[in-house]
Amino acid sequence: MEADSKKPYVDPLEHTPLHTLLVKTNEMQRLPANVVVGIIAFNGLLVALAWLPHGVVGIITLLAYLAAIGGNWWLLLQLRVTGRSFGPDRPSVIALAIVCATTLLVFGWIGLPWWLGVGLLLIVTAIVYYSTWVEPFRLGVTRQSYITPKWKADAPPLRLLQIGDIHVERVTPRERHLNRLIDELKPDLIVFTGDFVNLSNTNDPEAESAIREIISQWRAPLGVYCISGTPLVEPLERVYAFVKDLDNLKLLPNQWISFQTPAGELNILGLVVIHDMERDRENLKKMMLNAPKSGLHLLLMHPPDIAPEANDHGIDLYLCGHTHGGQIRLPLIGALFSSSHLGNRFIMGRYELGKTTLYTARGVGLEGLGAPRARFLCPPEIVLWEIKGSG
Repeated sequence: MEADSKKPYVDPLEHTPLHTLLVKTNEMQRLPANVVVGIIAFNGLLVALAWLPHGVVGIITLLAYLAAIGGNWWLLLQLRVTGRSFGPDRPSVIALAIVCATTLLVFGWIGLPWWLGVGLLLIVTAIVYYSTWVEPFRLGVTRQSYITPKWKADAPPLRLLQIGDIHVERVTPRERHLNRLIDELKPDLIVFTGDFVNLSNTNDPEAESAIREIISQWRAPLGVYCISGTPLVEPLERVYAFVKDLDNLKLLPNQWISFQTPAGELNILGLVVIHDMERDRENLKKMMLNAPKSGLHLLLMHPPDIAPEANDHGIDLYLCGHTHGGQIRLPLIGALFSSSHLGNRFIMGRYELGKTTLYTARGVGLEGLGAPRARFLCPPEIVLWEIKGSG
């Protein structure tokens, strides 16, 4: 059964604080460069008022502030110039200018030594560089094992590759690395859990062409199966355009597919997410009425939001993404944001719920609109599963 792609629909995530913040900050990219320079200069003036009375060390602090903000702006601009990522630079620069100036003001008022302020600026610059130039491209392979009594114990394990949230803007070093990894891993089966495109590029023909270039190279002996992601990011009609006439993969819009593996029967259910919890739960309930009676049951859905219900229905393995693991994580605190209705309950990694094993992948790509194209303490991943039988 396929979802109705013609029905008018507004994604509930459109009205969340996180999405509103992304929209508002993205609008700041329209500010003229001289306005951004003026904001930096005004904050520099505040730093000067606090530190110039300290003499030479005050001048050093002011110059360090201006150099740090200017250097960080240059780093962000070079991401686009070098084709690494294509997010807005001005919202991040304005935020850095205000936060760093405020911190230096506080340091000056409470009498902390100047070198602490300069050291802070160096740390901020290092974090900006690492989180935008390094970690987003540290795509790694997380290995997981799953044992099921529903499959034969003497059969070779099934190697299933889980990919999620590629959020393509253009073909960058990250996407090229992804496809090299797929070729090296040689999985038996590939599943993709939604969000092909970046939110900033939903209707961008160049992004669509890049997506098709990337996913047309995905190959696996038992097939490549995909689902759509957040409707706000990629309405179902856009997803159909991304995969049109690509014979190497199959989209599963509210659909079961079953086939035999050497170890036993595998049943995959692909669900279209609505992000309305009641409707998503009801959709799962309705699809389970047609569930195959035997074999391993694998659910693909973009977010982890219906994991408790999947457990109630006896789903064996639930693979998802959507949260990006928070994308920006702080030591001890963890993720600052989660776009899941369940908050950080299933933010990333593996969860054993009883009947169901859930895995929320950190994904490959990055948030769009006004979000900095950054990851911190949350590198991108794909997940290679070895599914074995014990029956």
